[in-house]
Amino acid sequence: MNSYFLLNSKGSREMQNKAVFMTDLKEMSIKDVPMPEPGSNDVVVRIEYCGICGSDVHYYEQGRIGDYIVKGDFILGHEVAGTVTEVGSNVSHLKKGDRVALEPGITCGRCEVCKEGKYNLCKDVVFFATPPVQGALQKYVKHPADLCFKLPDNVSTKEGALVEPLSVGLHACKQGNVGLGDSVVILGSGCMGLVTLLSAKAAGASNVIVVDIKEKRLEFAKKLGANHVINARTDNVEERVRTILGERGADVVIEAAGSPKTIYLTPFLAKRGGTIVLVGLSVEPTLEYNFAQVMDKELTITSVFRYRNLYPIAIKAISDGSIDVQQIVTHEFKFDEAKNAFDTVIADAENVVKGIIAL
Repeated sequence: MNSYFLLNSKGSREMQNKAVFMTDLKEMSIKDVPMPEPGSNDVVVRIEYCGICGSDVHYYEQGRIGDYIVKGDFILGHEVAGTVTEVGSNVSHLKKGDRVALEPGITCGRCEVCKEGKYNLCKDVVFFATPPVQGALQKYVKHPADLCFKLPDNVSTKEGALVEPLSVGLHACKQGNVGLGDSVVILGSGCMGLVTLLSAKAAGASNVIVVDIKEKRLEFAKKLGANHVINARTDNVEERVRTILGERGADVVIEAAGSPKTIYLTPFLAKRGGTIVLVGLSVEPTLEYNFAQVMDKELTITSVFRYRNLYPIAIKAISDGSIDVQQIVTHEFKFDEAKNAFDTVIADAENVVKGIIAL
């Protein structure tokens, strides 16, 4: 008998839900959890894929990110997609059997930034796997139907789970106004750096340089379309960028590593009048920075907090072939291998670009 169904006392079949809980630092356990029931504006989704984000790894390894602290058993995961199994009474644009990508942040819709369309900045956001909100690494979840985006027939649910990180890369390029013919330096070739690379190339950037200290990651960036790669462990980044781009520098510099060293480097790589986009979040909140460079070059500094209004664009880009996001997945695991998945992401960081769990 299918292990995800049980016979109730009347002999009918009812679905059984399971979730992977983080029970302590670097400890996980699979437990039964109640089946979600949809409200009138919700759907229930059978999750099929869940990506492993850097934030998930931080919680698993350290138990906190800034003021967000894991207390008690906690479900990780927010990069998810699956198939609708139930719909609420007011839901008309989705039906049972539709495959969807879930945008993980539920915002108030009433505050100033929500009404301006900048809902990612809503202070009352309820976001999967951001303590105390439980995550989506479970068989079934309930979610507002308006935040579940139907996938075209030619987009898999695995690709659907990658819409979330791709949206961050698209937002980074949008914040930097990356366009046709631009030169872009991306500092960091982890998942965020690579989805930003894919987004920059799709936006028309003609010369994208990726910088990292991990040679295998740089080789991967090259495969994904980077025009040049620089190993900061062996090369002088400023000199190499000048060799490639000349004294002019880059139109846009995007920091995606969250390292104090790479953040400090950003104004030295940008052209006069150029733009710096800060994506990576440093563990250290206060950093040394050369504002003399910023003022002398009249640089624009902007930043990224998640994304907004980009799920439909990301899905369309995947569907029409503009972005092949599935390339970033290097490791796939089964649901009951979740602990091994997280341990592998940590232990083999050089080789794991993106890990994903199939439920």
